[in-house]
Amino acid sequence: MAYLIFAFGLGVWALQQQAELPPVLGHGGAVCLVAGVLTGMAARYRRRRPPVRMALAMGMLCCAFLAGFAYAAWRAEIRLADRLDGTLEGRDVRIVGVVEDLPQAVTDGVRFAFRVEQAEAGVPQRIQLSWYRPRRSEDPPPQVSPGERWRFTVRLKRPHGAAVPGGFDYEVWLLERNLRATGQVRALDEAERVDVDAGGLMEAVHRQRDRIRKAFAAALPDAPHVGVLIALAVGDQRSIDAAHWDTFRRTGVSHLVAISGLHVSLLALMVGGLCAVIWRRISWLVLRLPVRKASILSAAIAATVYALLAGMGVPVQRALIMLLVAAVALFLGRQTGGFRSWALALLVVLLVDPWAVLSAGFWLSFGAVGVILYVMAGRVRAEAGWKSAIRIQLAITLATIPILLVLFQSFSLVGPLANAVGIPLVSFLIAPLVLLGMPWPESGLLWIAHGLTALMMNWFEILAASSLALWQQARPPLGLTLAGCIAVGVLLLPRPAPGKLAALVVVLALLGWKAPRPPVGSFVATVLDVGQGLAVHVQTAGHDLLYDAGPPFGASSDAGERSVLPYLSAIGVRWLDRLLLSHDDADHIGGAASVLRSIPVGEVLAGEMTAGMRVAEGLAAELPVRLCTDEVHWEWDGVRFEILSPNAGGVVARRNNDQSCVLRVSRTGPLQGADHETHLAALLPGEGVLLLVGDIESAGERALLARDAPGLASSAIVVAHHGSRSSSTASFVDAVLPEAAVFSVGHLNPFGHPHPQVWARWAEAGARNWRTDSQGSVLLRFAEEGLHVDAERVRRPRYWHGK
Repeated sequence: MAYLIFAFGLGVWALQQQAELPPVLGHGGAVCLVAGVLTGMAARYRRRRPPVRMALAMGMLCCAFLAGFAYAAWRAEIRLADRLDGTLEGRDVRIVGVVEDLPQAVTDGVRFAFRVEQAEAGVPQRIQLSWYRPRRSEDPPPQVSPGERWRFTVRLKRPHGAAVPGGFDYEVWLLERNLRATGQVRALDEAERVDVDAGGLMEAVHRQRDRIRKAFAAALPDAPHVGVLIALAVGDQRSIDAAHWDTFRRTGVSHLVAISGLHVSLLALMVGGLCAVIWRRISWLVLRLPVRKASILSAAIAATVYALLAGMGVPVQRALIMLLVAAVALFLGRQTGGFRSWALALLVVLLVDPWAVLSAGFWLSFGAVGVILYVMAGRVRAEAGWKSAIRIQLAITLATIPILLVLFQSFSLVGPLANAVGIPLVSFLIAPLVLLGMPWPESGLLWIAHGLTALMMNWFEILAASSLALWQQARPPLGLTLAGCIAVGVLLLPRPAPGKLAALVVVLALLGWKAPRPPVGSFVATVLDVGQGLAVHVQTAGHDLLYDAGPPFGASSDAGERSVLPYLSAIGVRWLDRLLLSHDDADHIGGAASVLRSIPVGEVLAGEMTAGMRVAEGLAAELPVRLCTDEVHWEWDGVRFEILSPNAGGVVARRNNDQSCVLRVSRTGPLQGADHETHLAALLPGEGVLLLVGDIESAGERALLARDAPGLASSAIVVAHHGSRSSSTASFVDAVLPEAAVFSVGHLNPFGHPHPQVWARWAEAGARNWRTDSQGSVLLRFAEEGLHVDAERVRRPRYWHGK
């Protein structure tokens, strides 16, 4: 049966890789039909001879795969049908509904899930809203609580997120949580709380979670690690700050603060054991229900309540389902294996949430438990407790390497040392104290738990500070990853098993894999989808340059953290030779601080030495920062980089946009001497040339034309000022005449970029226009065979994009 569940899960995963939902009517009927065929095959399976049994087994696996595929497609059709009508995007809409889940505090406001009860046709049933206090207001940020009913005026848009290689898919995250639109509360004086308690079980659960979270924060004011305790209590990991997450990532202990089987089972054992102690001392209770059944029942109830308080994430679902399967079997006096319980938990999670296969928690949660069952299966003699714990921890560390490289492009080398301290502390001291402190936050138990957490964090920080704490590399291809998974499975077999040397070679090949780079004389430029801003990565055979770093997203996040760094990590870039900041606008330098904090940079070139640049300079410490002028040029690996503007001896422009650092990148070829000159002469004007012009406007364009109009001819250009009407004059477009024009713009941006006239002007000049808001990050490959352009949403389309 377990193999059929695996085939079902593979079908679910295959559906989530589709660009469009299959054009099949009645997916529910297809599931029923396949299930019927599957049942018929299973009924005749044991009555047949081996060849026939093999054929029936293959048929059953195929049917299970098709059932998973059809079921996931059916669920996706239902969910996508509840979408925001396109005519309502950008309009003010009056709605009434209930706040769901735990609201999240953001800079100057709050973000929360909202179940719509009253609205005009075309508004989805569940949406995500952000509510900010008015600009330049001294009032406290708005406050909402789970279960409250509100009347709002909102402005909505369909789910949309950045499409960056290696980046976070915000759209599928919203789809999995059934949040079918996002928006912002408008007309703040018209917001009205209709009811403080809308009723309902889950609303009551979320109110209790909110009370516990607030009680913990009040009991531990200004405590640096209170977010960790809140995460252990109610599963709200958003209370943990970025510095803690970085330490957890470098030490491989993130699982300790994600409520999972460890915490659910611990609570179940505590409650079940306490119930057994009390139950066996009251004779009339024992006569009505045996002690063993009473403890099992109480443990199951406690685990279910805790899972609800924890938010029912994928690890919690898996742990609860496995525990309930085992509890039912024990209650009925039957035996069930751990592997069967694990497979049943997998099936139930996929039935409840077919999109779980796209989350990292799904693979890490089920993978870790699967490794434990795999390592412990078939052992003739049980090992001592500490030996078994060490063996399991090392097995999990080895087995999760391929998964971690695919998901995060890194894994911790100090994880076993961190877990050797963290797992016992959290399991036997911190988590029990947190659970006991939940009903009595003022009892002092939380202070003890916080003190132990502080000691644990000190140890983690010592380990994380080592330069050898984290192994990082580019995301390996799927084939090599699958080979690595098989290889670690072979390595975990008992000692006499054959093939271990070959498996070790495969693992070493996985760890030694490097992402391909352009050949000498060629380069690749990626215009990243960073919203209404700009960030361009230029890569040669041996060097990397980042031109701008995108905009800020409030006070706590920016494009550098959300888009640039995940992208660089996915392609294996661990060092930037140069960071070029075109000018001092926030949408161009907003992510620079995150980049400078997280990755070594050889040099910073800045179009303006103003306040924003000094911030970057301060973060870079002793990093050299130079002013970007037309006297600066260099060559890397057969590729020439030339600054065309601003003019070192010229007049300073009136607008800082015209002070933007204009960069010309061109292929010069790998040859030298006479052959090199012949190669250059053979190139057509503008062939193999990329022009990055920042935010220059018409005055800046006229200055460039006056200095060297023929030198502006290019194969591709990242259009100035996001396609604003103040740039891209007709004479400048005629001088550039590119094959491709890329517009870096934000989805439904308030400026209306790109302007229709500018879009048409570049198209009429013969360029193919690309835009990051609808096509995602745009990849430009400059090689001997010419220019090749691709986009992330074109290369990796998914059925939920734009819906």
